[in-house]
Amino acid sequence: MGKIKVLDEQLANQIAAGEVVERPSSVVKELVENAIDAGSSAIDVQVEEGGLALIRVTDDGSGIEPEDLETAFQRHATSKLLTSRDLFRIASLGFRGEALPSIAAVARVECVSSAGDGGLGKRLVIEGGAVRAFENANAPQGTDMTVRDLFYNTPARLKYMKSIQTELGHISDYMNRLALAHPGIAFTLKHNGNTLLRTLGNGDRLQVIAAVYGTNTAKGMIPVSGDHPDYQLLGFVSKPELTKANRNGITAIVNGRYIRSFVINQAILQAFHTLLPINRYPLAVLEIGMHPGLVDVNVHPSKMEVRFSKEPELKSFIEETLRAALGGCVHIPSGAPQQRSKPVLVQERISFRRPEPDFPPPSPTANERSNGGRGQAPTGTFAAERQPLHRGPDTFDKGRDKRAGVPPLPAVPPDAAEKLYAPPGKLQADWAIRESSAALEAAGHPEQAQTAALPERPPAPGEAELLAPSEKSEAGDKGRFPELSWIGQLHGTYFVAQNEDGLYLVDQHAAHERINYEYYLRKFGEPAPYTQPLLVPLTLEFTAGEAELARSRLQAFAEAGVELEPFGLNAFLVRAHPEWLPKGEEQAIIEEMAEWILSEKKAVDIAKLREKAAIMCSCKASIKANDRMTREEGEALLGRLAACEQPYTCPHGRPIVVHISTYQLEKMFKRVMS
Repeated sequence: MGKIKVLDEQLANQIAAGEVVERPSSVVKELVENAIDAGSSAIDVQVEEGGLALIRVTDDGSGIEPEDLETAFQRHATSKLLTSRDLFRIASLGFRGEALPSIAAVARVECVSSAGDGGLGKRLVIEGGAVRAFENANAPQGTDMTVRDLFYNTPARLKYMKSIQTELGHISDYMNRLALAHPGIAFTLKHNGNTLLRTLGNGDRLQVIAAVYGTNTAKGMIPVSGDHPDYQLLGFVSKPELTKANRNGITAIVNGRYIRSFVINQAILQAFHTLLPINRYPLAVLEIGMHPGLVDVNVHPSKMEVRFSKEPELKSFIEETLRAALGGCVHIPSGAPQQRSKPVLVQERISFRRPEPDFPPPSPTANERSNGGRGQAPTGTFAAERQPLHRGPDTFDKGRDKRAGVPPLPAVPPDAAEKLYAPPGKLQADWAIRESSAALEAAGHPEQAQTAALPERPPAPGEAELLAPSEKSEAGDKGRFPELSWIGQLHGTYFVAQNEDGLYLVDQHAAHERINYEYYLRKFGEPAPYTQPLLVPLTLEFTAGEAELARSRLQAFAEAGVELEPFGLNAFLVRAHPEWLPKGEEQAIIEEMAEWILSEKKAVDIAKLREKAAIMCSCKASIKANDRMTREEGEALLGRLAACEQPYTCPHGRPIVVHISTYQLEKMFKRVMS
């Protein structure tokens, strides 16, 4: 006698329910998606006891025809697919025809639906997969689906349900995602009579973000939009200072369907590269539109995992679009709202762009005399923009003149700022501007004192392009980074600066690290012309296994500018390395580069290798905390920071500049009471 038998219909439905109905949130997902497919403009969801006692979904969609109501609860019954070719252009959220029969197999279900506006519909009651009632009912157009006592006939599944709060969290999370995916639908979610979510359905996704995450979060979002021959991208991403501890704040939507995609997540994180601290993640709500033939949604019964036919192109498009959106914004965190509720007091402000005071002309310097009295004007763009900061004493310096025994700040020659645009490295005394007391004594007039001539320094390889800020100053020319006026240094660690908008604190190590990072990253990208042969080679030693792997990856070292030569069984000689490596750190940097190259299990990603090396070099070559700096050194560093492509965070994602607005200061000192 044969052993193989066809399963009973009810048992088959209960088994299928194990795939489709994993928990109460799965029921909510299937029912709400059906309501969206029906063209609803308003969807109300009510749950009790985390969805185990009651789930009720009411919509105003097209409804179900009376003759189709019973058929809808049969397995694989659907109106969304007609032929096998439709599988390649799925445009609806549901299409398998498994949701309703699976839910009805493990719960008590009541469905009241009307396909017209005449007020007459049908009511169907199913318990455990068996029809208990099918009758006429008064109902407005739409569908009212009620699910009670979920898993009442499958106690094993009920036993492994989590707490009510956990199950409610899953329901709330998915409802939030659907609301973000469909801002044109008014969603309402209630639990035990308490409203957890309510959206207006006016199509404004930013209002939905405010309803889900809060008003302050919505104010910190940046709009994103982009077009591609195959894709369209719309949505919002958070500013770098607005982060979460996990990826749960990322909502990816493809053709109206919320999905989980590793590819999209990686593209978003790569776009935020060096803008976020370690283990912090942005908030993002991105809607991606594409032809249904470019995505396969028939991968998993939950329909939350998809496959893209042009995955690399999609990833590149998302990354470039987000980078463009982030690059057009100023990312300087501020501690409080910038705007007051109503003007109570308008305080007189100091203008930082006033005309130059009419000082007596200074006596010609040696440099001016050698140039026929013309002097030497700064050639750098930022030196020219910041030139007023390097002329005679300002209003605050005048106050110092009146205090007995306190000399004024010396005038700085016009070419001093340009000389400070040196290659990365410690801001040391050999290229820094120092006050010359001998010159002050010789001049006799502090206001007209000469400044000691700076010693000439031969330019380092590649310095010429760094000293020409025409290309690097694009960010500053756009006015994105604020023009700052130096005030002083706090604890030898932070610069204090100001402008019309208030007070700014600058982390000097993070600022110099960003400057060095962009310099070294550019140099590591072109290592060949600037490789330094070594008269006395460095020695690297490995284990036998590491040495064998290193021999197979010598090309990776060469592409990073490091020339290795086997020396004995397990040792290598470093014959050459990039000459711009920080002095005294060459051995440590090359050893760490070797660890990265040997730790890669597959092919070595040269771009990532160069970036890691640039980050390490920039950190080792930057000024540290408690490094005292002069005013001129600080202003030069601010100018170089403004010339960076991304001057707001260090390579590790920490903020460089923090802003305290004038209004915040006024509030602190009770100058305004609003």
